[in-house]
Amino acid sequence: MTLPELQKLILDTYGAKDASRGVDGTFMWFMQEVGELATALRNGSPQEKAHEFADVLAWLATLANIARVDLEAAMKAKYGAGCPGCGESPCRCARAEKP
Repeated sequence: MTLPELQKLILDTYGAKDASRGVDGTFMWFMQEVGELATALRNGSPQEKAHEFADVLAWLATLANIARVDLEAAMKAKYGAGCPGCGESPCRCARAEKP
């Protein structure tokens, strides 16, 4: 599944609910799922980790839909030419530097 396909799937499935919940309510759900992912990464089975990654990605797509952000375009713009810091792929930034 591509990022545009994911965003469309989420929009078609949950778009009306998401719009009525708004950015603030949706962001709270997203953060809850990030917390569940953190727990799964520490103690979860491979299946639990996969489930939580899917939830986080779905809620991220929901936020992008509400904010009218095309995730594919955003990723291409920021990471399409390699690391946004050094411009290389693989990244050659110092280990202590972000990213």
